[in-house]
Amino acid sequence: MSIRVMLVDDQVLLRTGFRMVLAAQPDMEVVAEAGDGVEALEVLRSTAVDVVLMDVRMPKLDGVETTRRICSQPDAPKVLILTTFDLDEYAFSGLKAGASGFMLKDVPPAELLGAIRSVHSGDAVVAPSTTRRLLDRFSPMLPSSGKEPRHKGLERLTEREREVMMLVAQGLSNGEIAARLVLSEATVKTHVGRILTKLGLRDRVQVVVLAYETGLVRAGGGAV
Repeated sequence: MSIRVMLVDDQVLLRTGFRMVLAAQPDMEVVAEAGDGVEALEVLRSTAVDVVLMDVRMPKLDGVETTRRICSQPDAPKVLILTTFDLDEYAFSGLKAGASGFMLKDVPPAELLGAIRSVHSGDAVVAPSTTRRLLDRFSPMLPSSGKEPRHKGLERLTEREREVMMLVAQGLSNGEIAARLVLSEATVKTHVGRILTKLGLRDRVQVVVLAYETGLVRAGGGAV
């Protein structure tokens, strides 16, 4: 079955370009488009979508609030934030709102297609290095008291899961975590899955955000 994609951007030319790229893929189809957040929410009420490519700067309702409203719904499609500038100030808010990742609008077509497939399969698409830079950039917006985290879900984590979570928050990939802890990648993936379940999170991007918000790690990658 094809991945059903929705394009949300107020620039018609950009939507046209993305549509042409996606239309050439045997496993994807553009099933809907919208020029702003209000229109996107309306269209989603009657159209089944798997992945939404979401611009952040739009009239009427911006991409962050639109993402928040979409992701608050049951069985919501995955949202991939598109930004014009690397580390756009909206990107962090978009991730907190429930987006599964973000990419630049001028990303090479192959990377965009790979990101859509990754998001559809349940993975996040923010590269570890980008995650580090993103959270270091916005660390002033996060708590920095150094106090013990106050998220009851963290208490349910095993020592190993907590260890894996801290490494995820520092921007390490599953492969890097596996090498660091001398585990198989499959085992690391299992730990990440259990962390998501116990904390009620959608993907590893939100694991990173939560770890920084609760003070489990500090900006720059240091564990508390």
